[in-house]
Parts: sequence; C-alpha cells; structure tokens
Amino acid sequence: MPITTDQVLSALSRVVDPERGKDVLRLNLVKGLKVEGNHVSFTIVLKNPGAPFASEVKERCITAIQDASNEQVSVDAEVDNEMISLGEVTEAGRPAKEAQPPGVVNFVAVASGKGGVGKSTVAANLAVALSQAGYDVGLVDTDIYGPSVPTMFGLEDVRPRVNENKKIIPPEKYGIKLLSMGMMVDPSKAVIWRGPMVSSAVRQFLGECEWGELDYLVMDLPPGTGDIQLTIVQTISLTGAIVVSTPQKVALADARKGVAMFENVNVPVLGIVENMAYFTPPELPEKKYYLFGKEGARRLSEELQVPFLEEIPIEQRVRETADEGTPIVITEPESLSAGAFTALAESVIKQVTVRNAVLEPTHKVEILYR
Repeated sequence: MPITTDQVLSALSRVVDPERGKDVLRLNLVKGLKVEGNHVSFTIVLKNPGAPFASEVKERCITAIQDASNEQVSVDAEVDNEMISLGEVTEAGRPAKEAQPPGVVNFVAVASGKGGVGKSTVAANLAVALSQAGYDVGLVDTDIYGPSVPTMFGLEDVRPRVNENKKIIPPEKYGIKLLSMGMMVDPSKAVIWRGPMVSSAVRQFLGECEWGELDYLVMDLPPGTGDIQLTIVQTISLTGAIVVSTPQKVALADARKGVAMFENVNVPVLGIVENMAYFTPPELPEKKYYLFGKEGARRLSEELQVPFLEEIPIEQRVRETADEGTPIVITEPESLSAGAFTALAESVIKQVTVRNAVLEPTHKVEILYR
C-alpha cells in the first residue's frame, strides 16, 4: 500500500532539533511536500545552516519516512537556506519598520462574518488548548472597538509595560501572551477612532510588541470584512484563517462572505467552526437539542470545500467561566465544551501542519486603489 501524507507527516514529526526541542514540522522547516504513490519529495528550509542539526537533518528525515512504511519508499529531499529579507525601503531610503514579529511561526486569524457567534470565546479557548498541547502561544485581540480578551482572562486592571527598546511587553496568563486594546484604555470609555487610527493600533500590536518565540499567534478579529481585516492581510503573512459561525441561516450567510474574503486575498481557510451547535441538559446527557438549527456550518463547509474543524455545544458554564476570566478549558477540562475545544486545537494543528508543508507561504497583500 502506498505511503500516505499523514504517515509522512507523522514520521517527520519525530525528527527533532535537540537544541530547540522541537520537530521539523513545528519549526516550519518542511516545504513543498508531495506524496505520489511511494515517492516523497520536499525541501528542508534551514533557518540556521551552521547548526549541527543542519548537517544531519536531511538523512534523519529520509530515514524516518522510510522506517514509517512497510513498502519501498523513495525520498527526494533537498536542503535550502532561508532567505534573509532586507524589508521594504521608504522613499527617504531608510528601511521601513517591520510589522511582522520575527519569532512567530504561525499566524492564525479567528474570524466571523457577523457578531454574536462566540468568535472571541472560540479564540480564547483555542489559545488555551494549544498551550495545553505543549505549544508556545500568544493571543492578540484586534477588535479595537469591542475587546473581549481582558475580561475572558481576568486582566481588566492590567496594563502592559514597555521595555528599554520601547516595545510593548504582553502580559501573560495561563502560559499565554496576551494583548488587547482593552488593556490600554479606560474600560468605561468608548474608542472613537476612524479607520487609519485603528489600522495603526493593529500594526503596533503586531510590530511593536515583544512576542518572542511563539508557535502560534492567535488573532481574534472583529466581525465582518472591514478595515482591520484588510490591515492584517497587508501587514503580515497569515498562515491561515478560521471562520466561526452558528448553524442558523442568518449567520451562515455572513460566514460565507468571511470565507470568500480570505480566499480573495489568497489566505488559506483552515476550516469552519460551528459554535452553539447543540444544547445537552446536564440531567439528560444523551439528549441533543439543536436550538439554532442542525449542522448548518458543516453543510456550508462541504459546499465551499473547506475543512469542518469542530462543533462546539452550548453550555452555561462556558459563558460563566468567560465572565469570570477563567476559560472553561482550564476550569472544567472534563466538560463537553472543553473536550470540543481540545479537539478543535488538534484539528487546527493538523491543518496548519499540512498547510505549511504542502502549500506556498502566504504573501502580504498589496491593495491598489483606483
């Protein structure tokens, strides 16, 4: 039986850089993966070609793949060095300030076509679940007008510090680095800004923050397809986007637009999450009540041919733990919702791994106005 892509990825996940303690997939070193029958080809893009690991990584990858199959597998692996970008240059001849944090491997946007579908709840619990899976994670709240992260993590009274390099140091909680406009302003006052000011704040959150080394920077986007979404795809190279929807028809119509927006700017859609999928009373654990319709987001994902990542049930404790500043994945890990968020994280990890190994990197979008 021919070797599968999943078998190849599983084999490569066992090739670990001993200095960093991370495998080649987590370090995003494998590019252009193709599996055709029993022939596998890919490129290993080295970030530090002078390291001892660089001299042995090719043979270790080949051996791992061949050991993973009972068949005779041919492996064509090439080694390349990561190009160092000099960045954009301003009209004055000075390098432009880089807005993409250099230590972040994956930028994952969590978006929705409309408000009220639980996008921020999904983003917060996804970040926690990724951290619990052993990944280094940050969460940035780019909803300037309606930030939720400070409340969901119990950080309403916390203000970020600035280091000697005048970079923002994101507060940490539950092992996650966090940043939100809600940490910068008086929560009782509204942010009344026009688009350019909002875009500037988002760029500052990304480029002028000391994020350090992260496997995932989860980005909680505002609902819709407006200024902030455009600013982000112009500012950084998104790994992919997750679209959150409820099953009801009115939400699905907007979710469709969200998927279309990312496809129009060539950002891979990692998949759709169906939030508030069903309600199970605690006293009737075998029952499911579909309050907002049944499997609407699942059917939309099939229609649009994008992955369906997970369905998240309705539970009162999800709302309560968010208000208390302790995501349910932490406080009640045995609950239905916590299990669903953990499964969501596993699906996202798989989709990101495949996306990075198989597809070309996403490029920043240049938007031209006529």
